[in-house]
Amino acid sequence: MPEILSALHYEYPPDMQERRAPYRDGHLALIAAWHADGRIVIAGALGDPPARGLLVFRDAAQAEAFTAEDPYVAAGLVVSRAIVPWTVVTPLPA
Repeated sequence: MPEILSALHYEYPPDMQERRAPYRDGHLALIAAWHADGRIVIAGALGDPPARGLLVFRDAAQAEAFTAEDPYVAAGLVVSRAIVPWTVVTPLPA
């Protein structure tokens, strides 16, 4: 049976790599904490240099709650964001 997760897409400004430095440790620590307790399934930056971020949660409420705590959002480094359902048809790792 497919599992439906929630994918949080961030779009970053073109100069994200230069602007993120003061907030990066806090952003990564938040991701690590949420991943450790199972709220984040997987997360990472898209592109080189990063133009977007993708974080996958068990449900949309968790994705929304994450944005309220994320230092990148608070600092205005997220140009736009969207939460979309993701139907996963392969088993997730244990």
